[in-house]
Amino acid sequence: MAVVGFTLAIVLVLALHVSDSLSSLLPKSNFPNPSHQRSKPSFGYKGRTLSKSSNSSIEDFTASRQTSEVSRDDFLDVSAAIVKATHRANMKNIFSQLAESVEKEETLAELAGIDLDSSLPVWERFQLGVSNLQMYPQSSGVVEKVLAGMQSLPIVSIVQKDGGTQIKLIIDFKGGGQALFKPMRFNRSQETLPDHFYFTDYERHNSEIASFHLDRLLGFRRAVPVTGRTLNITSDLYSLAEGDLLKTFFISPAGNLCFHGKCSYYCDTGHAICGHPDQLEGSFATFLPSKEIAPRKTWRNPWRRSYHKRRKAGWELDDDYCDTVKDVHPYNHGRRLLDVIDLAVFDFMIGNMDRHHFETFKAFGNNTFPIHLDHGRGFGKSKHDEMSILAPLYQCCMIRKSTLAVLLSYNSGPVHLSAAMRRSLARDPVAPVLLEPHLAALDRRVHVILEVVRECLDRAESPADVILVHDNLYNNVKPNQPQDDGHFFQ
Repeated sequence: MAVVGFTLAIVLVLALHVSDSLSSLLPKSNFPNPSHQRSKPSFGYKGRTLSKSSNSSIEDFTASRQTSEVSRDDFLDVSAAIVKATHRANMKNIFSQLAESVEKEETLAELAGIDLDSSLPVWERFQLGVSNLQMYPQSSGVVEKVLAGMQSLPIVSIVQKDGGTQIKLIIDFKGGGQALFKPMRFNRSQETLPDHFYFTDYERHNSEIASFHLDRLLGFRRAVPVTGRTLNITSDLYSLAEGDLLKTFFISPAGNLCFHGKCSYYCDTGHAICGHPDQLEGSFATFLPSKEIAPRKTWRNPWRRSYHKRRKAGWELDDDYCDTVKDVHPYNHGRRLLDVIDLAVFDFMIGNMDRHHFETFKAFGNNTFPIHLDHGRGFGKSKHDEMSILAPLYQCCMIRKSTLAVLLSYNSGPVHLSAAMRRSLARDPVAPVLLEPHLAALDRRVHVILEVVRECLDRAESPADVILVHDNLYNNVKPNQPQDDGHFFQ
């Protein structure tokens, strides 16, 4: 009896501690009752599969919500579900005598036996500081130094990057360090052309910049540092260009210096990059560690699109597509599937439909994050929320507790995501990076994601089935399951 009583006492204390601690972390609200009346969301998808075409939007739904801005939804029922899921996870750990497994963080420097001291160039300190859990730590002075270097260091060499659909330049800075330069093609007010498919959309330099800031604000820290910078196209580019790249420079009828390079799309005189007259804005993304130091593995995204004008991908036709994904290693347990859902949340926030592959660092095996790279096709439609991007979320009905808590805090807390982004982006040299309609879209999309989670919770047996408190709580391992070698999903 004494043992039983002691165990029950521990359970009660832990339950109270979890409720109190989570209550202090979750957003405050003036709603008197978490079970306030709510209406079911209607986003154009039915059950677990979309019923609208990939060109459909929720503009009408958004417009109808704007009239009820005063009675905003703080999603107290979703906040309460987090408490319940956490309580259940902790009870499970107690009764199974399992403590929460805290994943050990290891950096590339530690794996290589290298000391990260101040004698190393800042570029190497950033690259070797990449760990199995994140691209850089939450408080990283190295990242700020990398950004400052890309913003101000003299450029000593430029080379066009091979491959890709649009022009990009590899930039070498004085004293070492490299960055990928994406030039400004048109002003910020021009959005995606209505008749362009996602795979023929122009790339936007400001999307690369904004995506880095958003990735950091959402707590992912899986994107490389990116900054804006204005170049002198004559002294910084033309004077350093060589070979085939140099041959593509010309003076436009307006007297501006232009170039177009060579690539799959938009590398011709009609789509040239021009200075005004010789000032050119662009994004600079720092380089990842070289593949000799840190080889990367490329994975085909399970929710990859067809990249075809008429054909649909398998996930767009199969209501139970997530069940197929969950039966394949490494998506059958641990973090990988939750990482892909995080990535879908991130892509939905920026409107990026162009996520055909992702990469991981081989040194960390499968228990590491997918690198958030190549966001030039984001922030193209401020009034359109592309629900199909969220397919991993609404088909699997799973989300990390940490991701959900951040979204709730931006929805109901004192600082909305638009305000946090506005403040973060104001420090960039080419601010304003995003126009107000795109900032407003971020707040709207946070709300949309939370409503999808709410619908998942409404049809789940337990909040813990939807909200994963720890990655190790997800386990769908079965005998004889296939293994993804990077090309399993077509």
